[in-house]
Amino acid sequence: MSRLPWWTGGILMSGLLLLTFSVFGADRPIGASTYVPYFADLVFDLDPEKYSYLKEIQNAGAWEGVMLMGALFGGFVTSVFITKSFRISLIPSGWKKHKNTSVLSRLLWSFVSGFFMIIGARLAGGCTSGHFMSGMSQMAISSMIFGTVVMIAVVITGKLFYHTKEQ
Repeated sequence: MSRLPWWTGGILMSGLLLLTFSVFGADRPIGASTYVPYFADLVFDLDPEKYSYLKEIQNAGAWEGVMLMGALFGGFVTSVFITKSFRISLIPSGWKKHKNTSVLSRLLWSFVSGFFMIIGARLAGGCTSGHFMSGMSQMAISSMIFGTVVMIAVVITGKLFYHTKEQ
């Protein structure tokens, strides 16, 4: 299977963002974290008077759930039928090679790192996917700051995780 040039991803992403922001699409930015309170409202029938945020996201959350399920389904189909790389593993091979074989350690560090990332994104006024895809495409200052901090953290974490040294 031949790979497409790198720039096709940029063109496709631009088309997706234009559609999403248009009145033919969602008429709002791409994001995923809005679905969590929307889904909580569906499950627990929360009172919108007590949780005012539910009024703001009433129309947003429905399509985000479809988007998230589509991403999950698309990733599954791609890994099973196209790349044939699907496997179930609690400990990825990179973690085994560079850290340990403890499932508890892997789950704990995954939770801690995810927790810090989502706290940082919410402090910056959005979710990680919203900042990276929608916010950066709009040149939002909070998204640029968030993206810069995440990239710096990725480099530092990579150096610590892989124990690499400057050459």
